[in-house]
Amino acid sequence: MPEIVCISPIDGREVARRPTASAAEIERALDAARTARQEWVRVPVRERAALMLRFLEAMRAINPQVTRELALQMGRPVRYGGELGSFSERVAYMAEIAEEALAPIVPEPKAGFKRYIRRDPLGLVLVIAPWNYPYLTAVNTVVPALIAGNAVLLKAASQTILTGERFQQAFDEVGLPKGLFQNLVLGHDDTARILGDGEVDHVTFTGSVSGGRAIERAAAGSFTSIALELGGKDPAYVRSDAKLDHAIENLVDGAFFNSGQSCCGVERIYVDERIYDPFVEGFVALTKQYVLDDPLDEATTLGPMAATRFADVVRQQTAEALRKGAKAHIDPASFARNKDGTPWLAPQVLTNVDHGMQVMKEESFGPVVGIMKVSGEAEAIHLMNDSPYGLTASVWTTDLEAAERIGQQIETGTVYMNRCDYLDPALAWTGVKDTGRGAGLSRIGYEMLTRPKSFHLREV
Repeated sequence: MPEIVCISPIDGREVARRPTASAAEIERALDAARTARQEWVRVPVRERAALMLRFLEAMRAINPQVTRELALQMGRPVRYGGELGSFSERVAYMAEIAEEALAPIVPEPKAGFKRYIRRDPLGLVLVIAPWNYPYLTAVNTVVPALIAGNAVLLKAASQTILTGERFQQAFDEVGLPKGLFQNLVLGHDDTARILGDGEVDHVTFTGSVSGGRAIERAAAGSFTSIALELGGKDPAYVRSDAKLDHAIENLVDGAFFNSGQSCCGVERIYVDERIYDPFVEGFVALTKQYVLDDPLDEATTLGPMAATRFADVVRQQTAEALRKGAKAHIDPASFARNKDGTPWLAPQVLTNVDHGMQVMKEESFGPVVGIMKVSGEAEAIHLMNDSPYGLTASVWTTDLEAAERIGQQIETGTVYMNRCDYLDPALAWTGVKDTGRGAGLSRIGYEMLTRPKSFHLREV
């Protein structure tokens, strides 16, 4: 029987080993989900939402265990408390707006007719989660899909395989109907077969662009709807009127939190030439304060990357930039844990960079950031848009009108002003270009997980 093995980036130890589901187990799971959904769809939305809040409390109770497991599986320091803060915010908000968001849409009255549009659940939803934020990315779909009346199957990433088990544990504890949510350990071939056979009605995938293309190929012809959140190269533009200390503090965190392994992490920064030098000086000084060490230690602020192969991508991009004339501001040797051929990688700040370098064009997904000097707004907008990706972009300024004007010209899913690397559940989470399609959270997220059904009733 094929197995999924999770190896810790901390020291190479085996964290977990799980057999993949057999064909018979997959079929039983699909049947159980379809059966459970028939009853679940009859439960009022308010009761479904209330159960999700109980699920949230169950997740709170096991968060210390979850936090330690995340450190072991993918290297995030325990000092950050796992993902509970944003996780709680998203569950609570989607439960709060559920009744209104899922209520029938009623057009203007028409004599002799009753007309409305109901939001019906899609059916069976497959969630394919990534390893970098395995709880947050999964909950974006899992909870609103269940509240909307769907059944859900979760495929956790191999690197964070224990994630699905914790979801299952919490749902079982609060009495979610058996079979309605199921954690499945699946290999790529099994996932492709499920999609190709049209066994599910909707799939959400968070991962690489190549992975997204594989999902589309697997589902081709099945009429399964697809939501994709793929690569990113999120930019920031620091205007001359920005509050400098605030911009530096938040952009350093936005670039290096989670070792840069964030979907909306800042990977390239464009700074107005009038404040470029003090910005770089402050950015470098703050970056040097990171502590690269054991993520199980509360003093650690930067853990290893999730795997050596991910760190090697960053090393390769950095080396190429240096060969082409970039300047490195951080001495990796000043971080004792930094070591080639391992997941341990020091943060790096590069200047003298341009868009002929991979580090400014290709997704890095690691602790490196390039900073470019720009002459003004027009150049910044051009460079921000010079990318095949578009998830988020941030503008750092004290001028709200300028931020809106610039934001209207940036090809991105979300525009921030004076913040970054954050997801507001009241707003749609979406991307453009190679970053993907579809949207999650907000009331629009519910629209993605339901289908309209019109009622045109005539009285005679």
